[in-house]
Amino acid sequence: MSSSTINLTQEIDVLDERGRASTISIPAERPLTVYVDKRELVTLMTLGANPEALVLGYLRNQRLVRSLDEIESVQVDWSVDAVAVNTRHGIADIAARTAKKVVTTGCGQGSVYGGLMDEVDTLVLPEQASLRQSVLYRIVDTIRTQQSVYKQAGSVHGCALFSDDGSLLYFIEDVGRHNAVDAIAGMMWLAGMEGGDKIFYTTGRLTSEMVIKGAQMGIPFLLSRSGTTQMGHMVAEKLDMALLARCSGKHFLLMSGKRRLIYEPHLFGDALRTA
Repeated sequence: MSSSTINLTQEIDVLDERGRASTISIPAERPLTVYVDKRELVTLMTLGANPEALVLGYLRNQRLVRSLDEIESVQVDWSVDAVAVNTRHGIADIAARTAKKVVTTGCGQGSVYGGLMDEVDTLVLPEQASLRQSVLYRIVDTIRTQQSVYKQAGSVHGCALFSDDGSLLYFIEDVGRHNAVDAIAGMMWLAGMEGGDKIFYTTGRLTSEMVIKGAQMGIPFLLSRSGTTQMGHMVAEKLDMALLARCSGKHFLLMSGKRRLIYEPHLFGDALRTA
């Protein structure tokens, strides 16, 4: 597997409202065309921070590859903006499985293969998984202080994976949150990491696709500083997944999986009622 690196930002000259010149950094955005066994599959628009993990996570979350053992090699070549994935035995019925596309509400990716709801009924999250309110606040504070491309250049989404005590495991930024979640999925895959005791954070909306991807990774908790959609909420309710939206400071909205959050009244004093 290659281990490619590339600049994540680019400096440009700008003029402000008074005509004053300055130099700012903007995020890089580049196409990465994915070839699987010499067959062109998709072009992802990406920041390019973790392209190998992004592609592996994409293939996993699109349900095209089930096991790392099926992958022979992943080689990224930025000189041609492409990645070549070779499998050991090919992907069965790849033409039929990639023929149907669903346009999504996401940015930086745009479509997924097959029906979004095809495998929801087969996904099961850990029954006993729970999240303490103090851990939630630790996660929000960690994100607030995290050094990032967003703080330097803006215009990107970030996703992060945390352990059940609120320790940061992975932080990925990309031009679209779907790319960022796929990259984390790829990293988890490479590390042989299970999601049942993990917490996922995204700066973007919790759409149905984001919820399904989180569930495919086995993660029972999805946090966002943004909101959710009707379908995202419906899927989360079906899976008994905890969706926590509008997470900022000590504020949040628990939208589903309400039994999974352990409220800690002492964090606010006696004024906080338990749910």
